Amino acid sequence: MAELQVAILGLLLGGVFALMASGLTLMFGVMRVVNLAHGAFILLAAYAAFFAHDLFDIDPFISLLVIIPAMFLLGVLVYATLFPRIESSPRYVEMTVLLTFGLAFVLEGLMGFAFTGIFRTANPSYATEAFLIGDLFIPKAQLFASLLSVVLLVGLWAFLRFSRNGSGVRATMQNRSAAQIVGVNVRRVSTISFGIGMALAGASGTLLSFLFPFFPSRHWQWIAILLALIVLGGLGSLKGAIVGALLLAVLSSFVSDIFGPVWAPMTFFLVLFLMLLIRPQGLFGKELRV
Repeated sequence: MAELQVAILGLLLGGVFALMASGLTLMFGVMRVVNLAHGAFILLAAYAAFFAHDLFDIDPFISLLVIIPAMFLLGVLVYATLFPRIESSPRYVEMTVLLTFGLAFVLEGLMGFAFTGIFRTANPSYATEAFLIGDLFIPKAQLFASLLSVVLLVGLWAFLRFSRNGSGVRATMQNRSAAQIVGVNVRRVSTISFGIGMALAGASGTLLSFLFPFFPSRHWQWIAILLALIVLGGLGSLKGAIVGALLLAVLSSFVSDIFGPVWAPMTFFLVLFLMLLIRPQGLFGKELRV
């Protein structure tokens, strides 16, 4: 029974981790952007949700209705301002690493100046409540967050599968050059995709605001965890990001239960290290050939 309890908690967190990683892997799959500032944008959304609840008593799930479109617009603005200037560079991927690395430091500094470095966490009523099913307990906060993550991921799948813009995104992810040849406006698709990735970061940041304590420099830990997830699943693979998130969340839950919570983050970094050694393309990624 104890093992089942640990697995349930891991799966619930895995749903939220999958939502966090989906935006990051979408950006890489479409624009080849390694967005090291993704964790900082997640925390920016977490602060927005926290202050909305703390100052105006707005539930985080309600603030999502504003934060998601606001982060989408911010993503469109960031992409249109920064990335077209470097997209012709022969070292475009490396340039995105440096650009987003600097952007992460700027965001961290601004959040530290505006919000200070103390721990924050939103405390809606359900944050400390749980459903009891026999000997099992299911935290309401994690359950609600996981269910919403599933809804948003299904919505992302439906957008990619059935919409015209989604077809352009999928075509660009499969082969950027071929998509341009058949008439896909890759610049427009990239801008929309970056906005969607940022909107997903906004949604996951809102959920993070009541699931985990956070402070400005915490984003480095989150980006390291997210990179481990998408490397395990395969860079650019949304299916891989979801599978990787669920697997590592459950594995880290068992590590936390057996060895203590201090060792749980080590799970992600160890898997990242081993995956790069054994199968660099990940579980569902494509092998790069020269």
